[in-house]
Amino acid sequence: MRFKVRDILLISSLYDSYILEEDGRLFELIQEEYRGLDMNQAPDIIHVSNGTEAIRILDRQHRFDLILMTLHIEDIHAIALAKKIRSLGHEMPIIVLAYDNIETQEVMTHRDADIFENIFIWQGDYRLLIGIIKYIEDKMNFAHDSRAIGVQGIILVEDNVKFYSSYLPIIYTEIHRQSQRLISEGINLTHKFLRMRARPKILLCHTYEEAWKYYEEYNEYILGMISDVDFPRNGTVESKVGLLLARTIREKQSDIPILLQSNESSYSEEAREIGAAFVLKDSPVLLQELSDFMKQNFSFGDFVFRLEDGSEAGRASDLSSLEETLHSVPAESVQYHGERNHFSNWLKARTEFWLAHKLKPKKVTDYATVEDIRQHVIKVLKDYREIRQRANITDFSKDTFDPESSFARIGGGSLGGKARGLGFVKTLLNNYNMRYAFEGAKIFVPAAVAIGTSVFDQFLEQNNLRELALNSTDDREIADSFHSASYFPPEVITQLREFLEMVSVPLAVRSSSLLEDSQYHPFAGVYETYMIPNNHADTETRLQELLTTIKKVYASTFYKATKDYIKQTAYRLEEEKMAVIIMRTVGAAHDNRFYPDFSGVAKSYNFYPMPPQTAKDGIASIALGLGKTIVDGGNTVRFCPKYPKHLIQQFSTKEALKTSQTEFYAMKLGATEVDLYRDTKDRLIEKFTLDTAEKDGSLRFSGSTYSIENDAVYDGISRAGMRIVTFAPILKNKMFPLPEILDLLLELGKWGMGSEIEMEFAVNMSTPPGKPREFGVLQMRPLVLRLENDALDVTPYRREEMICESTQVLGNGVIDSIRDILVVDYDRFDRARSKEVALEIAQLNEKLVREGKPYALIGVGRWGSLDHWLGIPVRWDQINGARAIVESSFRDFDVDPSQGSHFFQNITSFQVGYFTVPHHAASSFVDWAWLSAQKAEEELNFTRHLSFENPIVAVINGHDGKGVLLKPKPPSKESAVSL
Repeated sequence: MRFKVRDILLISSLYDSYILEEDGRLFELIQEEYRGLDMNQAPDIIHVSNGTEAIRILDRQHRFDLILMTLHIEDIHAIALAKKIRSLGHEMPIIVLAYDNIETQEVMTHRDADIFENIFIWQGDYRLLIGIIKYIEDKMNFAHDSRAIGVQGIILVEDNVKFYSSYLPIIYTEIHRQSQRLISEGINLTHKFLRMRARPKILLCHTYEEAWKYYEEYNEYILGMISDVDFPRNGTVESKVGLLLARTIREKQSDIPILLQSNESSYSEEAREIGAAFVLKDSPVLLQELSDFMKQNFSFGDFVFRLEDGSEAGRASDLSSLEETLHSVPAESVQYHGERNHFSNWLKARTEFWLAHKLKPKKVTDYATVEDIRQHVIKVLKDYREIRQRANITDFSKDTFDPESSFARIGGGSLGGKARGLGFVKTLLNNYNMRYAFEGAKIFVPAAVAIGTSVFDQFLEQNNLRELALNSTDDREIADSFHSASYFPPEVITQLREFLEMVSVPLAVRSSSLLEDSQYHPFAGVYETYMIPNNHADTETRLQELLTTIKKVYASTFYKATKDYIKQTAYRLEEEKMAVIIMRTVGAAHDNRFYPDFSGVAKSYNFYPMPPQTAKDGIASIALGLGKTIVDGGNTVRFCPKYPKHLIQQFSTKEALKTSQTEFYAMKLGATEVDLYRDTKDRLIEKFTLDTAEKDGSLRFSGSTYSIENDAVYDGISRAGMRIVTFAPILKNKMFPLPEILDLLLELGKWGMGSEIEMEFAVNMSTPPGKPREFGVLQMRPLVLRLENDALDVTPYRREEMICESTQVLGNGVIDSIRDILVVDYDRFDRARSKEVALEIAQLNEKLVREGKPYALIGVGRWGSLDHWLGIPVRWDQINGARAIVESSFRDFDVDPSQGSHFFQNITSFQVGYFTVPHHAASSFVDWAWLSAQKAEEELNFTRHLSFENPIVAVINGHDGKGVLLKPKPPSKESAVSL
């Protein structure tokens, strides 16, 4: 996994921290800058004011990736503290922030100054912290990223601390903005990740030796150099050593762009003699000159075809125009750029490393004529364009759209997170020839069109809906207003009609908002997805049904549950925009029903691995029929793709019966007079029994038989007996290579996204004879995973100090902000009335959220299950104030934890401590007697609100999956202050 700075420890005096905080807005400013540059979520910053506190928090929490310290620390000198930190085995980089050159000299002249990674001068620009973070990440990642995927580096040589402290934020900002301009957002998620991960890295050096080492070791990946002229060599500052470095590099690589900068204008002529550009450091237009140099020489701008005399012969802004222009520019220009490797350099800057690699090995002398060069470059570009065309999301056209495999866009703006994720999957499947990687199976993304966010904006503005949508708390009012809105862009209606003329199979109309599937708040399950039969004989009738359904998805952007969710994030509802995906549904028709033979969710990381599984082996949940069973927390079969026969929930006949799916979801095809808009939920999805699945022929892929006479479960459904769902034909008898497909796609997706992932899929086994069975990828998104490698000690606490102890805990760290508990009364709880319990919890949650009081939620059964016999059917918005959640078993049996649903994904994204307490486990317990003995602040039929003066502390060791919830007494260890 790439190194990323997620947590920073700032060690400084209170006064220094006040200066750095910019009146308390430091973290807010950094977040704004990260968002503005389209980077991932900003790191968290923890501040301590003395060395003792720093050592204590480092010993307790090993999670820090970077330490920033000033020279003003209460109880110890910065160098002595750094040495102490190193002596304790902490290896994270340590950066010093000085305030002027005097402080800088104090550090740099000390014999132990090399204990610091670097030193910077704080001059009031908060972007310096972003520059430091990116400098550290680039330094740590460049060796891997360059050799693994061809990422380029720019060598920056500067020894003046004050200059590089002000210059580094500027150059990083410029690099990010230039990179953002290269690739339009709307193609697919691949390009978004390339912007974030494959931009050129900045390699900051202070000496000749450092710079030369980078060039010598990575010359193939060096995009260019920006250098001072006078800086140290062999331990002393040498005049004109920058010119020497530039000349030496130019002798080895004549086409490498070099920018020299100095306060001495006399160096400009010598710079030009060796083919380097030159700027004055004190130039009033330094930033503009830097930007112009990067555009022209690092290939961030257009490809400008030039002749030998420098005159322009043509211009290309992207790959398509490059291919087109190559046909007409003079041969002299093609030779000029070919001799200087300009084609490959321009492609590298656009992160088109594969293309650049195809062109770079060839030299002009390898071709008989210049025309041969021209035709070779055109052919390489054309071949690549055709490969990409199969994977890209292109503009919809009835003449080119393939109703079996195309993915097209309608309207402008963004396509949203879900559509980008699907575009990314299409790219992976196409680039690595995965479509038919397994015999008898087809892996694919179903054909779809995506409606861009600009259509959403037009719909709101033209129908004057925005103010009502933002302010109303009545879902019914919002749904009615959106349904009755008369305006929909006519050009979009035309294209949707053309789409429906080609596609007359059932469709899923899915949300794809800007924020959906973000790395840190995935908005999973927040918005609505609807299914429509799309089988009416009249195209106009189907068009009206589709428009009605799109409006319902738009309306879900503003429902109360969405607003409550966004309140818990750093986002504002006004920032959210909704795109819509209209996708062919994977499955087959059975009488008046349509459904896949099974659906599933797979994750590359398993929060609850059971030996021999490891967390990195992943986990999958599958169910007969539509995926609503999984999303709603119903009974599923959970298995590890690497160990598909290792099914913990089927270890006994009793457990197999208890955990078996008894019903499945399918879409009704026969409904004709359904008022599609009246419900905010999908009215066309209905439950059916396993008898129906057996009649349809779909149960043979997932079913087993229970013999009452023998009290045994037998694979398959060929004998008489009670039907249960075990997926033995797939997982044990290998009727379909599901585990192998999942294992491959999880690894491929994890590599491509650079993080753990979650994937939704559906499988159609009921294909016509001679046709491969279909594995449809419906979604792939980053999996929010913040389990650190800390080793928090949860053992020193006595049983009487604990409310709860568990060996199955998700999360990591210390939560000490809780003073309230919502607890379901263990003695009074009645499974038959669990829906009432959910309403009571929602009522108390709303009150505590309004009062700004985080709480611990303690209950029995599976949280979030819509099957009220298995637990308490709460939605996320009904418990979104909880910071720690305890899920205890019923008195008579254990239930699987809530892993596998969108609900659980939200718990992990908000870093809620999650405790599972099996009834039979000796090492886990809940002190129900103590909870019952506490005086209630408020008491309802089944739920009690307890409030305490002192905090209830949760201590969680995410590495071992162990945790404790401590009774309210002051913790013995001090808590750090988060900025």
